[in-house]
Amino acid sequence: MDIYGELGLIYTEALTNVVEKVSGVKLKVVFQDDDDGLEELTGVMSLNGKKSGVLLISANAADLRVLCSCFIGVSLSEVTMGDLEDTVCEFANMTAGNAKLSLSGTDYMFSLAPPFAFKGNNVSIIAKERTHLISRTLSDGVVSVKMKIMY
Repeated sequence: MDIYGELGLIYTEALTNVVEKVSGVKLKVVFQDDDDGLEELTGVMSLNGKKSGVLLISANAADLRVLCSCFIGVSLSEVTMGDLEDTVCEFANMTAGNAKLSLSGTDYMFSLAPPFAFKGNNVSIIAKERTHLISRTLSDGVVSVKMKIMY
């Protein structure tokens, strides 16, 4: 397995652990290395280090509402757009933090930057031609989350 395959495993495990811990939802990879864009809400973390990159965690509002409801302990109807934005940012932050521990002592070790989110439909990320893209779509059959890492 090459380094990007290993990085894909590390970040996938970090995201699945975060989602399961905060919501009880057990996600599994359903698509790998697809580049079909992002969903309605995306949390972003800049990964700054010797090998810098970007982590994106993306979900549609309905799926994120389910995860957010479990995460913050309120009913689905009580979840606000602000809660969804905070949750997708926190998923990116926690995923990056978990991955950072696994990458300690490697060239892919990074420092954490503050997370941010963007929202909108039909959002695309265009990277330079030689940028390595790791992309996963994870689902439990009910909710789906997309993850993209670019180095």
